[in-house]
Amino acid sequence: MYEEHNFVTYVKQQTTRKRKSEKPRFIPFIGLGVCCVLGIILSLAIIRLFLKYGPDMRLQFPLRAADYAYYKTHKTFGDKLAKAAESLTKTKVRYDSSYFAIDYPGGDVPPNKGVCSDVVVRAYRKLGIDLQVEVHEDIKKAWSSYPHKWGMTKPDPNIDHRRVFNLMTFFKRKGGELPVTRNALDYKPGDIVVWGISRGRAHIGVVSTRVNINRNRYLIVHNMGSGQIFEDILFDWPIIGHYRYLQ
Repeated sequence: MYEEHNFVTYVKQQTTRKRKSEKPRFIPFIGLGVCCVLGIILSLAIIRLFLKYGPDMRLQFPLRAADYAYYKTHKTFGDKLAKAAESLTKTKVRYDSSYFAIDYPGGDVPPNKGVCSDVVVRAYRKLGIDLQVEVHEDIKKAWSSYPHKWGMTKPDPNIDHRRVFNLMTFFKRKGGELPVTRNALDYKPGDIVVWGISRGRAHIGVVSTRVNINRNRYLIVHNMGSGQIFEDILFDWPIIGHYRYLQ
């Protein structure tokens, strides 16, 4: 009887010790929950940083280090011109190719109207460069060098600078012509691109600083009927002109 009592006492003691030494089963779930919460907090912090510094991060991802180092400073003329063009997207503009009588110099069509060439003219004007004057004066000096597709018999400061083929001739005469390639990285912020579209017409736009990381190329600021907007259209039509004026 005594031995049986000691045996029962021993079993109870061992059971008590075992229970004390066992960790609660819910502790691993607590740890997992803490990890999930920390993961969510970290993810939100990363998203916040991306939204704050998104343009630089999107720019850095697809470009070579040397390319990114060059454009990250935002001090080049091309970058400033691109930023000037980008600022135009904040103004609602209706596509209107009508002839307007405007002031000279510094004349512009109504601010809520415009065509593709007006994007280029307005962007340069934001940097203090008046293409209305420069193109008109150059046409007066070299009338025969410019195209006369519109039955013009003399220079017209109301419209000369708003014609894409005139801008192409002007940029080329001023030494701003660059090779036309199929390499997206050859087209830098602030570059002027001209495309040949249907029925012998031309379309012009400005390369922006924004990047489509999926296609590894910059977006274009242009107006083809939907106003002054950003679009990824670099190779949508055959490129017939590539220029970098005053850069």
